Amino acid sequence: MNFDVSWILLGLPLAFVLGWLASRMDVRQMRLENRQAPKAYFKGLNFLLNEQQDQAIDAFIEAMQNDPDTAELHFALGNLFRRRGEYLRAVRVHDHLLQRADLSLADRQRAQHGLAQDYLKAGLLDRAEDALRRLEDTPYAAYAHLALLGIYERARDWPQAAAIVQTMQAQGQGDFSARLAHYLCEQAQALIQQNQLTKAQALLEQAVASAPEAPRPRQDLARVYYRLEQIDAAWQQLEQLAQHAPQALALALPLLLEMAQATQREGVAVALLRQRYAQAPALDVLLALVQLGADPQGEGPARCPPENAPACSQQWLLRHLEREPSLIVAQQWLSQPSTGLQLPTPVAQALEHAARPLMRYRCAACGFEARQHFWHCPGCQSWDSYPARRVEEL
Repeated sequence: MNFDVSWILLGLPLAFVLGWLASRMDVRQMRLENRQAPKAYFKGLNFLLNEQQDQAIDAFIEAMQNDPDTAELHFALGNLFRRRGEYLRAVRVHDHLLQRADLSLADRQRAQHGLAQDYLKAGLLDRAEDALRRLEDTPYAAYAHLALLGIYERARDWPQAAAIVQTMQAQGQGDFSARLAHYLCEQAQALIQQNQLTKAQALLEQAVASAPEAPRPRQDLARVYYRLEQIDAAWQQLEQLAQHAPQALALALPLLLEMAQATQREGVAVALLRQRYAQAPALDVLLALVQLGADPQGEGPARCPPENAPACSQQWLLRHLEREPSLIVAQQWLSQPSTGLQLPTPVAQALEHAARPLMRYRCAACGFEARQHFWHCPGCQSWDSYPARRVEEL
């Protein structure tokens, strides 16, 4: 059979025409899809700007169906889900991004960051910790460290928290020496409750070395020394406390008074307290001096004779009122039997009731008030936010 060359001549133009038509159809389809995707995207953006999050999510889902490879739409949708509190859906979006093999390194790190945020918001702290650990050596490392620190503080995992702040400080993210001292003190408190005083002493000495100006390590260390019957070392820590953080000496007054009365060192205690009262006439320091029978504004170790103690304390309280008006001190003065005033019981109770809230401590960060002083605010979780002064003195 002879092959007719004319068929080739006729077939070549036909193949060219069919290829041209197919390419035109593909281009038209691509143009149509590209028009639909931006339209859905801008519609979602418009809904988002108008705070219509439900409609924005529907629009973004439509855009993702038209172009499932668009990473930015996944990020936008994941953020929207998280803001709405739909954390599990946000997790699925970010997890889907991480499963893609064609994702760039920057987008992969960004998706991992979004996944960690989803777990944190959902309260899945164990998964959040794992996700945050994967952000090491990424541009999100600083955020990861702070978030991990929050997790460990909430869980009271003080060794892990101490390790994190040491890493952050080594990387130049700030000075966390005071925070590290608190973590060491927290670990020491747990050891003290177990009567492991020697181990607690080692941790507290490390805390003092980490933050020499911080008041808490010295106060706790003085208490441990006292329980170990190292009286001189305990007094030395209290003297160092008065030197490095004099405003915090009022917080150590129960320990100081106990040590003074147990070791017959009232004169040493009076000297420390008078020095502090001269710097700032704090209420707690005044009451401690009155309890010791010493004139807050006097000089030398002389104390009021026990038989004259009521009259002396009345005089000292009155002199303080002349210097610093105080409802608490006025109530204390009125309650002295040497005043000669016989207040009716309802009046005395009313004065006591009015003065009691003024004896509280107040967080400078959130305003949370408590009858005791906290190093770590139970309201806002801030450290060192409680001044060592009563509400009336603020």
